Formats: sequence, C-alpha cells, structure tokens
Amino acid sequence: MNIMTQMSDFMIPVIIFFVVGYGMVSGVKTYETFLKGSKDGLKIVVDIMPTLIGLMVAVGVLRASGFFEFLGVWLRPVTDTIGLPFQILPLLVIKLFSSSAATGLVLDIFKTEGPDSYVGMITSILMSCTETVFYTMSVYFLAAKVTKTRYTLKGALLATLAGTVASVVLAGMLVL
Repeated sequence: MNIMTQMSDFMIPVIIFFVVGYGMVSGVKTYETFLKGSKDGLKIVVDIMPTLIGLMVAVGVLRASGFFEFLGVWLRPVTDTIGLPFQILPLLVIKLFSSSAATGLVLDIFKTEGPDSYVGMITSILMSCTETVFYTMSVYFLAAKVTKTRYTLKGALLATLAGTVASVVLAGMLVL
C-alpha cells in the first residue's frame, strides 16, 4: 500500500511533464494552447452557471422545506410493497438533480441506518449506478447547444430505474 501512495504522489507531475514535453516535441505552442483552452473553459462555465445555480437552489429549497421527508413517508406503502426502503426515495429524487446534494443525504442515511445495513448498501450501490439526469442534460446540452434531445430523458430515466432495481437486488443478495 505504501508503494501505491508514493506512486500516486508522482503521477500528476509526470503526466504534466509528459503533456508539455510531447507538445514541445510536436511543435505545439503549449502555453498558448493552454491559455486558449482555459479561456474556452471559462466561457463554458459562465454559460452554464445560471443552470447550476438554479438546480442547486431548487434542491436546497426542497430539502430544507421537508418535502423529501414528506414524500418518503407519503409513498411508504408503495415503496414497502416493491421492497424499496422509504428512506431511499428522497435520495432517488435528489440524485436526479444534484450528486453533491445526494451525497449529503447519503451521509444522513449512513448516520441513521448505518453503512452496513440493507438501506446503507442500497444507498451505496444506488449512488454508483445512477446519474444526475437533469444536471447532466442541462449542462452538457447547454454547452454543446443541443436543442433536440429526442429520447435522452426517457432513456436516462429508464437507466435510473434499472440502476435502482439493480441496487435493491444486489443489496438483498449482500444482506443474505
């Protein structure tokens, strides 16, 4: 383990020197190219900033208002019949919009239920096999100026459903 730690300390500088060296050997003006890329990246950040702020505020308002707890308790009879713990429902909704807000919920679930519990295992698996659908669509489609999304939302929601089912099944197998 100590060797891996020492190797990781050197990887970033090695990669940077490799990129700069390769650029110099190839005749590319690396500094000017870096500045141009930085300027383009900053423009993209400015373009997507209102969307990001809107998503973060919306998730914060819904979480602070107690809406997600209400939703989890209200839908508990339905979630119990399909084997999905009601504590996961707010996480599912928030994960569609913001991964960082979902991480906050994950920590709350781990504090109350424990990371090795059935709910904790579903939470862990769910976080790794689902995507922030609305965040990803808004940021990447805005950056690429895509206006016709066709089946993207339906496909992404179907993939989230599949990830949710997989997390429930896998966590059930791990608990046994």
